[in-house]
Amino acid sequence: MVLNSHPVLDRVSRTTTWETREGMTTLAFQAMGTRCAVKFSGDGRDIRSLGERIAVWTAGFEMRYSRYQPDSLVSRINANAGLAWTEIDAETERLFSLCDQLVFFTRMAFDPTALPLSRLWDWKAVDQRVPTDSEVNQARSLVGWRKVERRHGEVRLPIAGMEIDLGGIGKEYAVDCVAQMIAETNVPGAIVDFGQDVRVVGLPPGKPFWHIGLEDPLKPGSCWCGVAVKDAAVASSGDYQRSRMSGTRRIGHIIDPRTGYPVENGCRAVSVIAPSCTLAGILSTTAFVLGPRDGLPLIQSQPGAAGVISTDTSRVHTRNFHEFCVT
Repeated sequence: MVLNSHPVLDRVSRTTTWETREGMTTLAFQAMGTRCAVKFSGDGRDIRSLGERIAVWTAGFEMRYSRYQPDSLVSRINANAGLAWTEIDAETERLFSLCDQLVFFTRMAFDPTALPLSRLWDWKAVDQRVPTDSEVNQARSLVGWRKVERRHGEVRLPIAGMEIDLGGIGKEYAVDCVAQMIAETNVPGAIVDFGQDVRVVGLPPGKPFWHIGLEDPLKPGSCWCGVAVKDAAVASSGDYQRSRMSGTRRIGHIIDPRTGYPVENGCRAVSVIAPSCTLAGILSTTAFVLGPRDGLPLIQSQPGAAGVISTDTSRVHTRNFHEFCVT
Protein backbone atom coordinates (compact mmCIF):
# COMPACT_ATOMS: atom_id res chain seq x y z
CA MET A 1 0.00 0.00 0.00
CA VAL A 2 1.44 3.38 -1.01
CA LEU A 3 0.17 6.36 0.94
CA ASN A 4 0.81 10.06 0.53
CA SER A 5 1.86 12.10 3.54
CA HIS A 6 -0.88 12.23 6.17
CA PRO A 7 -0.86 13.10 9.92
CA VAL A 8 -1.65 9.47 10.80
CA LEU A 9 1.11 8.07 8.61
CA ASP A 10 3.50 10.72 9.92
CA ARG A 11 2.67 9.79 13.52
CA VAL A 12 3.10 6.08 12.90
CA SER A 13 6.44 6.72 11.17
CA ARG A 14 7.62 9.08 13.94
CA THR A 15 6.77 6.67 16.75
CA THR A 16 8.03 3.47 15.14
CA THR A 17 10.72 1.65 17.11
CA TRP A 18 12.54 -1.66 16.73
CA GLU A 19 14.10 -3.81 19.43
CA THR A 20 15.80 -7.21 19.22
CA ARG A 21 16.28 -9.23 22.37
CA GLU A 22 16.41 -12.92 23.33
CA GLY A 23 15.63 -14.16 19.84
CA MET A 24 12.64 -11.83 19.38
CA THR A 25 12.26 -8.68 17.31
CA THR A 26 9.65 -6.15 18.44
CA LEU A 27 8.09 -3.49 16.24
CA ALA A 28 6.09 -0.81 18.09
CA PHE A 29 4.24 2.34 17.01
CA GLN A 30 1.28 4.53 17.97
CA ALA A 31 -1.93 4.00 16.01
CA MET A 32 -5.68 3.90 16.63
CA GLY A 33 -5.24 5.72 19.94
CA THR A 34 -3.01 3.08 21.50
CA ARG A 35 0.38 1.40 21.46
CA CYS A 36 0.58 -1.21 18.75
CA ALA A 37 3.29 -3.86 18.95
CA VAL A 38 4.22 -6.91 16.93
CA LYS A 39 6.80 -9.27 18.39
CA PHE A 40 8.36 -11.61 15.84
CA SER A 41 10.28 -14.81 16.42
CA GLY A 42 13.75 -14.18 15.00
CA ASP A 43 15.26 -11.24 13.14
CA GLY A 44 16.37 -10.37 9.64
CA ARG A 45 15.61 -8.22 6.61
CA ASP A 46 12.43 -10.14 5.77
CA ILE A 47 10.99 -9.42 9.20
CA ARG A 48 11.94 -5.74 8.99
CA SER A 49 10.30 -5.47 5.58
CA LEU A 50 7.15 -7.21 6.84
CA GLY A 51 7.05 -4.92 9.88
CA GLU A 52 7.22 -1.84 7.68
CA ARG A 53 4.31 -3.15 5.60
CA ILE A 54 2.31 -3.79 8.77
CA ALA A 55 2.91 -0.26 10.08
CA VAL A 56 1.86 1.32 6.77
CA TRP A 57 -1.21 -0.93 6.50
CA THR A 58 -2.29 -0.07 10.06
CA ALA A 59 -1.91 3.64 9.36
CA GLY A 60 -4.07 3.24 6.28
CA PHE A 61 -6.69 1.36 8.26
CA GLU A 62 -6.89 4.15 10.84
CA MET A 63 -7.04 6.78 8.12
CA ARG A 64 -10.04 5.04 6.53
CA TYR A 65 -12.07 3.97 9.53
CA SER A 66 -11.30 6.21 12.52
CA ARG A 67 -14.08 8.61 13.44
CA TYR A 68 -11.39 10.88 14.89
CA GLN A 69 -9.92 11.54 11.43
CA PRO A 70 -11.99 14.27 9.73
CA ASP A 71 -11.16 12.96 6.26
CA SER A 72 -11.82 9.28 6.98
CA LEU A 73 -14.49 7.28 5.20
CA VAL A 74 -16.42 6.91 8.47
CA SER A 75 -16.34 10.69 9.00
CA ARG A 76 -17.67 11.24 5.47
CA ILE A 77 -20.49 8.77 6.08
CA ASN A 78 -21.38 10.57 9.33
CA ALA A 79 -21.21 14.01 7.72
CA ASN A 80 -23.69 12.82 5.08
CA ALA A 81 -26.22 11.59 7.66
CA GLY A 82 -29.75 12.58 6.65
CA LEU A 83 -28.43 13.76 3.30
CA ALA A 84 -26.49 11.81 0.70
CA TRP A 85 -25.28 8.30 0.02
CA THR A 86 -21.55 7.63 0.48
CA GLU A 87 -19.59 5.37 -1.84
CA ILE A 88 -17.82 2.45 -0.17
CA ASP A 89 -15.43 -0.22 -1.44
CA ALA A 90 -15.53 -4.00 -1.19
CA GLU A 91 -13.49 -4.11 2.04
CA THR A 92 -15.92 -1.76 3.75
CA GLU A 93 -18.86 -3.82 2.45
CA ARG A 94 -17.29 -6.87 4.14
CA LEU A 95 -16.73 -4.93 7.35
CA PHE A 96 -20.35 -3.74 7.41
CA SER A 97 -21.59 -7.26 6.66
CA LEU A 98 -19.59 -8.40 9.68
CA CYS A 99 -21.39 -5.71 11.70
CA ASP A 100 -24.70 -7.20 10.54
CA GLN A 101 -23.69 -10.57 11.94
CA LEU A 102 -22.36 -9.20 15.22
CA VAL A 103 -25.40 -7.04 15.94
CA PHE A 104 -27.59 -10.13 15.50
CA PHE A 105 -25.22 -12.40 17.43
CA THR A 106 -25.00 -10.05 20.43
CA ARG A 107 -28.76 -9.43 20.53
CA MET A 108 -28.02 -5.75 19.80
CA ALA A 109 -25.72 -5.35 22.81
CA PHE A 110 -23.21 -4.30 20.14
CA ASP A 111 -24.30 -1.52 17.81
CA PRO A 112 -21.91 0.50 15.60
CA THR A 113 -24.37 3.44 15.57
CA ALA A 114 -24.25 3.97 19.36
CA LEU A 115 -21.90 6.97 19.11
CA PRO A 116 -24.60 9.54 20.03
CA LEU A 117 -24.97 7.73 23.37
CA SER A 118 -21.21 7.61 23.92
CA ARG A 119 -21.01 11.36 23.29
CA LEU A 120 -23.86 11.99 25.72
CA TRP A 121 -22.21 9.97 28.50
CA ASP A 122 -18.66 11.15 27.71
CA TRP A 123 -16.62 9.96 30.67
CA LYS A 124 -13.96 12.62 29.93
CA ALA A 125 -16.40 15.54 29.76
CA VAL A 126 -15.73 18.63 31.81
CA ASP A 127 -19.45 18.77 32.54
CA GLN A 128 -19.97 15.93 35.01
CA ARG A 129 -23.76 16.27 34.88
CA VAL A 130 -25.73 13.05 34.45
CA PRO A 131 -27.93 13.24 31.32
CA THR A 132 -31.68 13.36 31.79
CA ASP A 133 -33.97 10.55 30.66
CA SER A 134 -35.23 12.85 27.92
CA GLU A 135 -31.70 13.40 26.63
CA VAL A 136 -31.02 9.68 26.68
CA ASN A 137 -34.22 8.96 24.75
CA GLN A 138 -33.32 11.61 22.19
CA ALA A 139 -29.88 10.06 21.67
CA ARG A 140 -31.40 6.58 21.48
CA SER A 141 -33.64 7.72 18.62
CA LEU A 142 -30.46 8.13 16.56
CA VAL A 143 -29.19 4.65 17.36
CA GLY A 144 -29.97 1.43 15.49
CA TRP A 145 -27.81 -0.46 13.03
CA ARG A 146 -30.94 -1.75 11.31
CA LYS A 147 -31.77 1.83 10.32
CA VAL A 148 -28.62 2.09 8.20
CA GLU A 149 -29.44 1.99 4.49
CA ARG A 150 -27.15 0.01 2.21
CA ARG A 151 -27.05 -0.86 -1.43
CA HIS A 152 -24.23 -2.21 -3.55
CA GLY A 153 -21.23 0.10 -3.19
CA GLU A 154 -23.04 2.73 -1.11
CA VAL A 155 -24.25 3.41 2.43
CA ARG A 156 -26.44 6.09 3.98
CA LEU A 157 -27.46 7.12 7.47
CA PRO A 158 -31.08 8.19 7.00
CA ILE A 159 -31.39 10.51 10.02
CA ALA A 160 -29.35 13.66 10.61
CA GLY A 161 -27.29 13.16 13.75
CA MET A 162 -26.78 9.43 13.27
CA GLU A 163 -23.14 8.37 13.48
CA ILE A 164 -21.12 5.22 12.92
CA ASP A 165 -18.21 4.32 15.18
CA LEU A 166 -16.28 1.13 14.43
CA GLY A 167 -14.28 1.39 17.64
CA GLY A 168 -16.10 -1.64 19.02
CA ILE A 169 -14.50 -4.01 16.50
CA GLY A 170 -12.03 -1.95 14.45
CA LYS A 171 -8.90 -2.59 16.49
CA GLU A 172 -9.67 -6.28 16.85
CA TYR A 173 -10.40 -6.60 13.13
CA ALA A 174 -7.08 -4.90 12.37
CA VAL A 175 -5.26 -7.36 14.66
CA ASP A 176 -6.76 -10.26 12.70
CA CYS A 177 -5.74 -8.70 9.39
CA VAL A 178 -2.16 -8.19 10.57
CA ALA A 179 -2.05 -11.76 11.92
CA GLN A 180 -3.17 -13.01 8.51
CA MET A 181 -0.42 -10.98 6.82
CA ILE A 182 2.12 -12.69 9.07
CA ALA A 183 0.62 -16.16 8.58
CA GLU A 184 1.11 -15.82 4.81
CA THR A 185 4.89 -15.47 5.26
CA ASN A 186 7.59 -17.85 6.48
CA VAL A 187 7.94 -16.08 9.83
CA PRO A 188 7.90 -18.89 12.44
CA GLY A 189 5.84 -17.00 14.99
CA ALA A 190 4.57 -13.62 16.14
CA ILE A 191 2.33 -11.96 18.70
CA VAL A 192 0.24 -9.00 17.58
CA ASP A 193 -0.78 -6.69 20.45
CA PHE A 194 -2.83 -3.59 19.67
CA GLY A 195 -3.73 -2.01 23.00
CA GLN A 196 -4.04 -5.40 24.76
CA ASP A 197 -6.12 -6.91 21.99
CA VAL A 198 -3.86 -9.81 21.13
CA ARG A 199 -3.54 -12.57 18.56
CA VAL A 200 -0.68 -15.04 18.23
CA VAL A 201 0.62 -16.80 15.13
CA GLY A 202 2.95 -19.79 15.25
CA LEU A 203 5.19 -20.18 18.31
CA PRO A 204 7.79 -18.22 20.27
CA PRO A 205 11.42 -19.45 20.15
CA GLY A 206 11.82 -22.74 22.00
CA LYS A 207 8.41 -22.65 23.69
CA PRO A 208 5.13 -24.51 23.06
CA PHE A 209 2.85 -21.54 23.87
CA TRP A 210 2.69 -17.78 24.07
CA HIS A 211 2.08 -16.50 27.62
CA ILE A 212 -0.23 -13.50 28.04
CA GLY A 213 -1.03 -11.76 31.33
CA LEU A 214 -4.55 -10.73 32.32
CA GLU A 215 -4.72 -7.40 34.13
CA ASP A 216 -6.38 -7.24 37.54
CA PRO A 217 -9.19 -4.65 37.34
CA LEU A 218 -8.97 -4.11 41.09
CA LYS A 219 -5.20 -3.52 40.86
CA PRO A 220 -4.57 -1.92 37.46
CA GLY A 221 -1.03 -2.41 36.24
CA SER A 222 -0.68 -5.87 37.78
CA CYS A 223 -1.74 -9.26 36.44
CA TRP A 224 -3.86 -11.71 38.39
CA CYS A 225 -3.42 -14.58 35.94
CA GLY A 226 -1.50 -15.68 32.86
CA VAL A 227 -2.85 -17.73 29.97
CA ALA A 228 -0.95 -19.98 27.55
CA VAL A 229 -2.23 -19.88 23.96
CA LYS A 230 -1.22 -20.76 20.42
CA ASP A 231 -2.93 -19.75 17.16
CA ALA A 232 -5.58 -17.91 19.16
CA ALA A 233 -6.55 -14.45 20.38
CA VAL A 234 -7.11 -12.80 23.74
CA ALA A 235 -9.18 -9.66 24.27
CA SER A 236 -10.40 -7.88 27.39
CA SER A 237 -13.13 -5.33 28.07
CA GLY A 238 -13.56 -3.29 31.22
CA ASP A 239 -14.46 0.11 32.59
CA TYR A 240 -12.04 0.26 35.53
CA GLN A 241 -9.69 2.71 33.80
CA ARG A 242 -12.27 4.78 31.92
CA SER A 243 -14.96 6.04 34.22
CA ARG A 244 -16.05 9.06 36.22
CA MET A 245 -17.85 9.67 39.47
CA SER A 246 -21.18 11.44 39.85
CA GLY A 247 -21.68 11.76 43.58
CA THR A 248 -21.41 8.19 44.82
CA ARG A 249 -22.31 6.77 41.40
CA ARG A 250 -19.52 5.39 39.25
CA ILE A 251 -20.20 5.88 35.53
CA GLY A 252 -18.16 3.70 33.16
CA HIS A 253 -17.53 4.26 29.47
CA ILE A 254 -19.26 1.09 28.21
CA ILE A 255 -22.84 1.90 27.20
CA ASP A 256 -25.65 -0.60 26.68
CA PRO A 257 -27.15 0.60 23.38
CA ARG A 258 -30.39 -1.22 24.15
CA THR A 259 -31.09 0.95 27.22
CA GLY A 260 -29.01 4.03 26.46
CA TYR A 261 -27.33 3.91 29.89
CA PRO A 262 -23.85 2.90 31.10
CA VAL A 263 -23.48 -0.69 32.22
CA GLU A 264 -23.98 -1.00 35.98
CA ASN A 265 -24.13 -4.71 36.68
CA GLY A 266 -21.09 -5.12 38.92
CA CYS A 267 -18.74 -6.21 36.12
CA ARG A 268 -15.26 -4.75 36.13
CA ALA A 269 -13.57 -6.73 33.36
CA VAL A 270 -14.08 -9.64 30.98
CA SER A 271 -11.26 -11.51 29.26
CA VAL A 272 -11.90 -13.95 26.42
CA ILE A 273 -9.75 -16.42 24.52
CA ALA A 274 -11.08 -17.22 21.03
CA PRO A 275 -9.90 -18.29 17.56
CA SER A 276 -9.95 -14.67 16.28
CA CYS A 277 -9.43 -11.32 17.92
CA THR A 278 -12.68 -10.00 16.44
CA LEU A 279 -14.62 -12.81 18.12
CA ALA A 280 -12.69 -12.47 21.39
CA GLY A 281 -13.34 -8.72 21.44
CA ILE A 282 -17.05 -8.92 20.67
CA LEU A 283 -17.52 -11.69 23.24
CA SER A 284 -15.70 -9.78 25.97
CA THR A 285 -17.63 -6.56 25.37
CA THR A 286 -20.99 -8.30 25.03
CA ALA A 287 -20.43 -10.42 28.14
CA PHE A 288 -19.55 -7.23 30.02
CA VAL A 289 -22.84 -5.67 28.93
CA LEU A 290 -24.91 -8.77 29.64
CA GLY A 291 -23.31 -9.53 33.01
CA PRO A 292 -22.19 -12.88 34.44
CA ARG A 293 -25.56 -14.64 34.29
CA ASP A 294 -26.06 -14.20 30.54
CA GLY A 295 -22.50 -13.35 29.48
CA LEU A 296 -20.84 -16.56 30.60
CA PRO A 297 -23.21 -18.85 28.62
CA LEU A 298 -22.65 -16.67 25.54
CA ILE A 299 -18.88 -17.22 25.74
CA GLN A 300 -19.34 -20.94 26.38
CA SER A 301 -21.60 -21.25 23.33
CA GLN A 302 -18.75 -20.43 20.94
CA PRO A 303 -16.44 -23.26 19.82
CA GLY A 304 -12.87 -22.68 20.93
CA ALA A 305 -13.78 -19.81 23.26
CA ALA A 306 -13.09 -19.50 26.97
CA GLY A 307 -13.38 -16.58 29.33
CA VAL A 308 -13.47 -15.09 32.79
CA ILE A 309 -15.69 -12.32 34.19
CA SER A 310 -14.39 -10.24 37.08
CA THR A 311 -16.96 -8.44 39.25
CA ASP A 312 -16.64 -6.22 42.30
CA THR A 313 -16.53 -9.27 44.55
CA SER A 314 -15.63 -12.39 42.56
CA ARG A 315 -14.48 -14.05 39.34
CA VAL A 316 -16.50 -16.54 37.35
CA HIS A 317 -15.18 -18.42 34.35
CA THR A 318 -16.20 -20.84 31.65
CA ARG A 319 -15.75 -24.54 32.26
CA ASN A 320 -12.67 -24.73 30.02
CA PHE A 321 -10.85 -21.59 31.19
CA HIS A 322 -8.56 -23.58 33.50
CA GLU A 323 -7.10 -25.33 30.43
CA PHE A 324 -5.41 -22.04 29.48
CA CYS A 325 -4.63 -20.59 32.92
CA VAL A 326 -0.98 -20.96 33.97
CA THR A 327 -0.90 -19.11 37.31
